Amino acid sequence: MIITLKPNITEEEFNSVLDELAQRNLKVSDISGDTMKVLGIFGDTSSVDEQSLTSNPLIASVIRISTPYKKASRQYHPDDTIIDVNGIKIGGHENVLVIGGPCSVESEEQILTIAEGVKKAGAKMLRGGAYKPRTSPYVFQGLRSKGIELLVEAREKYGLPIVSEIMSVDKIDEFVKNVDIIQVGARNMQNFELLKALGKIDKPILLKRGLSNTVEEWLMSAEYILAGGNNKVILCERGI
Repeated sequence: MIITLKPNITEEEFNSVLDELAQRNLKVSDISGDTMKVLGIFGDTSSVDEQSLTSNPLIASVIRISTPYKKASRQYHPDDTIIDVNGIKIGGHENVLVIGGPCSVESEEQILTIAEGVKKAGAKMLRGGAYKPRTSPYVFQGLRSKGIELLVEAREKYGLPIVSEIMSVDKIDEFVKNVDIIQVGARNMQNFELLKALGKIDKPILLKRGLSNTVEEWLMSAEYILAGGNNKVILCERGI
């Protein structure tokens, strides 16, 4: 549910609306923009009567959100999300960002050579897999922590923020410490325990669309991260 307040209300009037909603035991989030005061209401609002709310002279309109994803909806968040990674901005009307790099980090020579090429080509970030999900259990699964260390070395040498894929909750501390954008791969798009854990950190998440997943399922996965408090979600279309 979205509540839009009348223009030019005072801070005291704004707080009085918050008090009224609190008395109704509603979970409220302030999603106001530069020119409008807007509140998002979460949880079960089926018993809330819109007319009783709009009878308040400070409230301009009340709109129910019909989509199952609330925070990932443009109804809830009409403004573009702009994510700043070391001064590089992603989203909205910013320039298209190119991220380049190998499928997996294989050696120091390999990743440093590729990082140099990525930098010279004009891309802004370096990606590389350290923990690699593979269809076969018998093929190369990545250098793991050593791969992360090599990505950090490449970042220090060429000044490129790094992107790498996380596979499990127990690696979150390592990724928060070392990686600039944490990628959730297609196979983990519906790893809900991982998504919930990533919602509790302050780090950009690159969420890839899963194999044969619908757009709604993809947005619901983003909702898990957003609902945890992390609003730095980048949607990455990979095809199905």
